[in-house]
Amino acid sequence: MCYSLPGSRATSTVALASLALLIAGLARPQTPAPSAAWSATSPAATRWFSHVEMLAKDEMRGRETGSPEHRQAADYIAAQFKAAGLAAGTRAGYLQPVSFTSRRLLEKESSLALVTKGAAVPVTLGEQAIFGMRIDPAATVEAPLVFAGYGLQVPETGMDDFAGLDVKGKVVVYLVGSPAGVPGALSAHYQSAWVRAETLRRLGAIGLISIPNPQATDVPWERSSANRLAPAMALADASLGDSAGQQLSVTFNPAHADLLFAASGHTFAELLALAGNRQPLPHFALPTSVRAHVAVEKRAVESQNVVGLLRGSDPTLANEYVVLSAHLDHLGVGAAVNGDAIYNGAMDNASGIATLIEAASAIVAAKPKRSVLFVAVTGEEKGLLGSRYFARNPTVPRGSIVADINMDMFLPLYPLRQLMVLGLDESDLGDDVRAVAAAVGIGVQVDPQPLRNRFTRSDQYSFIREGVPALAMKVGAEPDSPEAAIEAAWTKDRYHAPSDDLQQPIDRAAAVGFTEVVGRLAVQVANRPTRPAWKPASFFRRFAGTR
Repeated sequence: MCYSLPGSRATSTVALASLALLIAGLARPQTPAPSAAWSATSPAATRWFSHVEMLAKDEMRGRETGSPEHRQAADYIAAQFKAAGLAAGTRAGYLQPVSFTSRRLLEKESSLALVTKGAAVPVTLGEQAIFGMRIDPAATVEAPLVFAGYGLQVPETGMDDFAGLDVKGKVVVYLVGSPAGVPGALSAHYQSAWVRAETLRRLGAIGLISIPNPQATDVPWERSSANRLAPAMALADASLGDSAGQQLSVTFNPAHADLLFAASGHTFAELLALAGNRQPLPHFALPTSVRAHVAVEKRAVESQNVVGLLRGSDPTLANEYVVLSAHLDHLGVGAAVNGDAIYNGAMDNASGIATLIEAASAIVAAKPKRSVLFVAVTGEEKGLLGSRYFARNPTVPRGSIVADINMDMFLPLYPLRQLMVLGLDESDLGDDVRAVAAAVGIGVQVDPQPLRNRFTRSDQYSFIREGVPALAMKVGAEPDSPEAAIEAAWTKDRYHAPSDDLQQPIDRAAAVGFTEVVGRLAVQVANRPTRPAWKPASFFRRFAGTR
């Protein structure tokens, strides 16, 4: 279905005139953008917000992966790609089908208990703990527990939370976080679900119980617990899975974590105090076993990535591809908060899709030398699954993808004065970002909160795993500034909540500026004479050999 919105690029001469100004700016990257172009009342702002409205309205029911509304969103994006002048990015059209297995916990038929000296203490599901469905759990597990500190092995620093522990056939308990001696990039990588699963498998452990650090948690327990029965998903292609060998996954409420340490000689308060100062944690066997019965309902689900292609203008470079990515899925319909059960996902991530669509026209008109793929991926909220599938099964030769620029929840909540760039100093894409930012008169900052592991928590990480230099950008704020307080309040109150909707305050001028920066950056990367490369000191450079 082809959608036509008021003021769309297909019908508005004002929009075309505004677009011409943006294209002229892209052709002269050393000329700062006129401040008048970044206006909340401009045609560009109207067009950008029209996409957010379309994708985040209540009728879209939160764009749950595999839902009819998600398919409607995918068709809308495909129509917008076509209107922008992008060719279909797959042999079959704009949509790349992705097959999933959906898992839903049957909680009334499931149970969890801690067993000490033969006495079983029931654990209340929802209040005290949650079963994780991103793995394919065993129906029954009974195994000893061991506490492995942060649960990390970091060879680069000599850190080994498993030293002296026998974890074979056991379930590992760990506190989310890392000590001060582990740099941010290493911490983010080794805390990823993929690497944790590999570590457990190599050591022979059969499952894990994670304890979130309440001092560094984005979503309060009450909100995440309320949605614990939402279906989880895995890619149907088992070769793309990361959890082979895991039989049990549990998240334990930190407010009840002392249940795990009963008779161990340690308290959770003691461990939390050490973690609060990023000190090393002890690791020890627990005098307790876990007993779990897990009932699961499974079904097959199909969802879609959306792929648009701009063929490069240079015959030599056109067979290399710059990817612009953003995820189109969100959380669907879940537990009601203040009477609202629709998780609209306006900022997360209708905003990124709107920028992906709006940047396309300017990039098309700029006729970059390399080809550009515009990829709206599914299943990000299920564990970066759509981007994982695309990065392993791209619609172009895998080795021809030279960079990924990802847009996820970039948060235009206040004026755009600087960019916060995840991965800024990991590859020479950071040099391109600095040049583009200087051209429009804004600053650049690294992630001021590296312990949130954001560099490995969104779709750019799927490309990084395949050796592709990648980054993600957001509207930046100085630490302890009023803007940082606005962002913190948004995360606390609206992140993964129904209030991430169309009624929230949005700085549309910042969204226009961010979209222009994305367009400029894509053109600059597509026109540079050399392929982007990891910096020699980057931890992630090691993945370049996987291509």
